[in-house]
Amino acid sequence: MTSMEKRLQKELQAMTKDPPAGVSVNTNSLSSSLSEWIVDIEGAPSTLYEGERFQLGFKFTSRYPFDSPQVMFIGPNIPVHPHVYSNGHICLSILTEDWSPALSVQSVCLSIVSMLSSCKEKKLPPDNAIYVRTCSKDPKKTRWWYHDNSV
Repeated sequence: MTSMEKRLQKELQAMTKDPPAGVSVNTNSLSSSLSEWIVDIEGAPSTLYEGERFQLGFKFTSRYPFDSPQVMFIGPNIPVHPHVYSNGHICLSILTEDWSPALSVQSVCLSIVSMLSSCKEKKLPPDNAIYVRTCSKDPKKTRWWYHDNSV
């Protein structure tokens, strides 16, 4: 078992034993190497997304946890949010330049739930149409500009 697989096995155990509220790993979706996960997220109570269900796709390279996972919303329900593009890409610094090996699937999920929960208005990013038309399929290849910490 590789070090990536050991780490992911440990994280999977933690996520299934004691998951954050509204977050669960779709264990039927796990690849045999644990390199791809689907995580189900439910909008937190008393927020704009209360009762809505979303899915996050996680892809891990063999360099995980030293390299961040690729994380994006997948499936038919992508949240309308100022930091989430209609193709599922998420503008969140911990997914790229602020990644640390101390972070985990659980901490990423908590950050995304928090980002959704603090949203005051459902709207797409202002550059959504251009970005979706011209971006790479891999959100990790995007050079994000982090200029809005209010959402």
